[in-house]
Amino acid sequence: MKLLLFLHIAGSFLFLGNIITAAFWKVRADIKKDPFQIHQACKNVMLADYVFTLPGLLLILVSGISMALNSGYDMRGFSWFTASLALFALTGILWLGVLIPLQKGLIKLSAEAVSKGSMPSGYRKLSLYWAVFGTLATVLPVIILYFMVGKPF
Repeated sequence: MKLLLFLHIAGSFLFLGNIITAAFWKVRADIKKDPFQIHQACKNVMLADYVFTLPGLLLILVSGISMALNSGYDMRGFSWFTASLALFALTGILWLGVLIPLQKGLIKLSAEAVSKGSMPSGYRKLSLYWAVFGTLATVLPVIILYFMVGKPF
């Protein structure tokens, strides 16, 4: 059980750490307004999602479900555990259904910008959507972390 808890915490570090760090580097690149730096940041956000966020997600899921089954948590009714699962599912939907497609669009538009020397008008709109949905997809896991540690209900 201690190994599962360690894997769960390690997965949380990978998952949350990468989400926050990737956003930081992309925002910093956007502030500089250099198309090459923006393009590199957009590509690296996507790469970091596959290298860190996805493995973190898998560690969280496998270890969390294993610990829940081993400890006999009741999956019926409303509790910190079921609320965490619902928020985690919503985070996954946001990531897979909204953020990944937005990131692909940002990569495409920033690649065009590198060849043209200026950002296309659509980049700013996509980047704003990415920031809004990315913030939501970051806040939800922070709430989950609070539920997991505090078990408030």
